[in-house]
Amino acid sequence: MARDRYVAPALRAGRTSFEIKVRNVLDDLVPLGFPPNNTPQVCNALRSAKFLRDNGLEITAVDGPPSKLSTTVVVHYRAVENGLGERRTVSEGAGEVEDAAVRAKRLAESLRGLLKEELKEHGGAEAFVRWIRSDEEDAA
Repeated sequence: MARDRYVAPALRAGRTSFEIKVRNVLDDLVPLGFPPNNTPQVCNALRSAKFLRDNGLEITAVDGPPSKLSTTVVVHYRAVENGLGERRTVSEGAGEVEDAAVRAKRLAESLRGLLKEELKEHGGAEAFVRWIRSDEEDAA
């Protein structure tokens, strides 16, 4: 819910930093049947490593009482950049976040599938290598 309602719109708008108020998340969840007295669960979820990793974020500040488990808590985020200085982007369709590392892994997996088929067509890895080397020898 927080991804669709707060994270994805901010990233789509090109914002590098934004905040999420626990009160707002609770206001969205209570009508859906979420118990209003589970504020700590919402606070912890918005700061969890999984939420940060899955959305390409890092926390820059957390405002609120010392316990950080209140409806007054506001979590401030920054979009994480990859090694090339590119921010994560959100695809328009499903609202999924795909950074360069995720895209590279997805593309490598599709290439792996192509290579696997090519190796199979040549009778295995050794036969494929012999075929590759035979082209080099013919050119020399």
